[in-house]
Amino acid sequence: MRYRAMNKKEILRVVREYTIYIAFLLVVIFFAITLRGKGFFTAANALNIIRQTAALTIMGVGLTFVISTGGIDLSIGSTVGLSSLIAAIILREGGNILLAFLGGAGIGLMVGACNGFLYAKLKMPAFISTLAVSGIVYGIGLLPTQSSPVPIADTLFNNIFGSGNIGPVPILLIWMAAAVVLGHLMLRHMKYGRQVLAVGGNEISAKYSGINTEKIKFLVMLFCGLMAGIAGCLYAGRMHTGRCTFGEGAETQVITGVVLGGTIMSGGKGSIIGTLIGSLMIGMISNGLVIMGLNVAQQKIVQGIILLLAIAFGIEQEREA
Repeated sequence: MRYRAMNKKEILRVVREYTIYIAFLLVVIFFAITLRGKGFFTAANALNIIRQTAALTIMGVGLTFVISTGGIDLSIGSTVGLSSLIAAIILREGGNILLAFLGGAGIGLMVGACNGFLYAKLKMPAFISTLAVSGIVYGIGLLPTQSSPVPIADTLFNNIFGSGNIGPVPILLIWMAAAVVLGHLMLRHMKYGRQVLAVGGNEISAKYSGINTEKIKFLVMLFCGLMAGIAGCLYAGRMHTGRCTFGEGAETQVITGVVLGGTIMSGGKGSIIGTLIGSLMIGMISNGLVIMGLNVAQQKIVQGIILLLAIAFGIEQEREA
């Protein structure tokens, strides 16, 4: 059997395809060297990074579908906060853990449905509509508590949705793995996922090929809202409290993880596995910067720079395609 040597263009394409994995490895090596002996390169810290990034990864799974259609959802952070608050209030008023979870996830679905209606039916630019919805959702969250936390005393809820472990495995890892597997199967192995990518690649062509583009754009927003609602419950369980400010500023980290993972902002290409790796890398960088002694402001600057680089790389990928 003959093997044909790859030309320069093919080599560059392969390198771009695996850039996120190469970058992830380089970040691990960098922190392993610079933070040697400071507790970064330990199993305990690795589990801590997973706990810190599980909810962000779940949000990223939902956002991957939205960005794959060429849209964006800037309301996910506010949705997380309101969902955590609603779950905590339901528990405080005597509701059981199932009702609290359904309440938190239901808020996510409601916000997602609102975003989907504006994005798909009214054809509003997703950047503007979801930004407006974000402000509304955040304001609604302020009404009952004025940003004060609502403690959660239900140990079972806290264990199932954040603090618990199954043996040595954090429960948050299981939630994250379930979301990633579901998202990957939907995007890569189901007709729905192919339609999502088709809408993002060329909406007009997708429409003429028989795809209900409005329905697809509505459903991606609905799914993203659901993932944000579930993430809100996980925030509440992990922090043992609900608060409308949970998720504040999370949009930057989630978008960065999704774009680093290879999802193109203009749509047509998305990767759930890439989102997982990108989110873990962002969590690892944040964790490493804390150990290095950087304050919150410095961490935000670094995260912003990473986001700019990720978007620039995504644009370059799109041009090459």
